Amino acid sequence: MSAALPRAGRDGRLVVPVLSCLMVLLLATGWVVSGKLVSDTPPLAVAAGRTAASFVAISALSVLRPRTWPAIRAGAGRWRAVLLLAFLGFFAYYTGTLLGVDRIGASRVGLVVSLLPCLTFAIGIVAFREQAGPRKVVGAVLAVAAALGYALGDGPASGGAGGGVLVTGVLFALAGTFAYAMYGYAYRQHMSDVPPIAALPAVTGAGTVMLGLATVVLVPLGSIGTGQWAGVAALGAVLTAPVFLLSHELILRKGPLFTSAVALTVPFLVRLGEWAWGEAPAPGAVDFLFLVLCAVGVWMTVAATPPAAAPAGAPAAEDHPPLSPAEPERSTT
Repeated sequence: MSAALPRAGRDGRLVVPVLSCLMVLLLATGWVVSGKLVSDTPPLAVAAGRTAASFVAISALSVLRPRTWPAIRAGAGRWRAVLLLAFLGFFAYYTGTLLGVDRIGASRVGLVVSLLPCLTFAIGIVAFREQAGPRKVVGAVLAVAAALGYALGDGPASGGAGGGVLVTGVLFALAGTFAYAMYGYAYRQHMSDVPPIAALPAVTGAGTVMLGLATVVLVPLGSIGTGQWAGVAALGAVLTAPVFLLSHELILRKGPLFTSAVALTVPFLVRLGEWAWGEAPAPGAVDFLFLVLCAVGVWMTVAATPPAAAPAGAPAAEDHPPLSPAEPERSTT
């Protein structure tokens, strides 16, 4: 990936499909690796190490782009916004989803996270008085029902977990996903005029501190071996940070709807990955039906909706460097 990467219309026909495939494969691999790591490493330690490794990778990339340095200082100066974004987008999101993975498996949590557009839509209605048509309401309800049906079904769960653990895992995953939906609104409000590659070093750094302090207090670090930390670091630097880059590039080229639709293939790939790893049976017809219904519901929620207008005074998208770790998708309502 490079800042000089040409825009759609000037590049080859295969660029967008290649970027899409890479993003999906990295996302799915990341969830499978997360599931493997939390099986013998405390989820909070995985969240802290993953965020720290992403922070190092993103910061190194930012340092190599001197023209972003003034914007980096500007973003870091908004310390209240940085703390809010770090809590919502990293501390709450990673803690909730990884605690969910520990209880109900990566495939189920991946499907819950795919409800992000629907949760963003619901938050927009309740908290920001955004308008909603009947199709969007039906789509959101369908997606949530299908995801819960899949997550609470008779599929694999960590350690043969019972119903109580399943419900707890789903609630953790939903709480983390809800936090990230709020993060999208908060990011648009506080950082829309700062290139994401300039805003994220401060945000991921603050997230690393929050998660690190919680890990030191709550996790017996002596029980975590060097190999486990190496796996966590690889998850953050090799898988998580590149996904930020690829997803933002796809948003710039094709828009948030396309990117969300592509990401809907991830939960099924995660299930296949767990099956290949020998940690889950092959997905059956009911699993596939739930996944399809969830995808249809999310599509009904976000399809054919114009993107939200940028706040007054915010720079145009073309003014932002195309290479950027993660710009949360703007509300499509």
